[in-house]
Amino acid sequence: MNKLITKFLILFFILTNQLIAKENIMILKLKDGDVKIQLFEDKAPNHVKRIKKLAEEGKYDGVVFHRVIDGFMAQTGDVKFGNSATNDFDLKRAGMGGSDLPDLKEEFSDLPHQRGTLSMARSQDPNSANSQFFICFKESSFLDRQYTVFGKVIEGMELVDKIKRGDEGNNGSVSNPDKIISFK
Repeated sequence: MNKLITKFLILFFILTNQLIAKENIMILKLKDGDVKIQLFEDKAPNHVKRIKKLAEEGKYDGVVFHRVIDGFMAQTGDVKFGNSATNDFDLKRAGMGGSDLPDLKEEFSDLPHQRGTLSMARSQDPNSANSQFFICFKESSFLDRQYTVFGKVIEGMELVDKIKRGDEGNNGSVSNPDKIISFK
């Protein structure tokens, strides 16, 4: 009887862990294919909750990568001015907006900014992250413990590498930028 209970408990924990893992995996659909992202709910619970909420509402679908600096990162997530599918879309103002939700308190952690890291963009105020985020093209340790890391690309980084780069002389501003097809 004890062996049966033990086997049942082991099976239960395995299935539960798989369900939790699936809950924290999202797919970022780009023009060249799907990018699989693992979210770090244990390290940045409020940021992950925000990303999931905006994604579930379709707020990221059609949002452009407004700032892309070769060898550094691709920034997106301005759901107000950066969503090419809305009347508020204004490429010149993309990067200045966010969602209607309140800004988030920082959740800095020991997670490093490595290639494929997803981290929240913010202003000078550490507690000003809202909807914008960036994906690192390479290790950027100078950002560690200053920006909230909430996820990492686990498949498809080669597709992120294909995102159109911006003008280096204009802080990475992109004319005719690539966009998020969907984020689910």
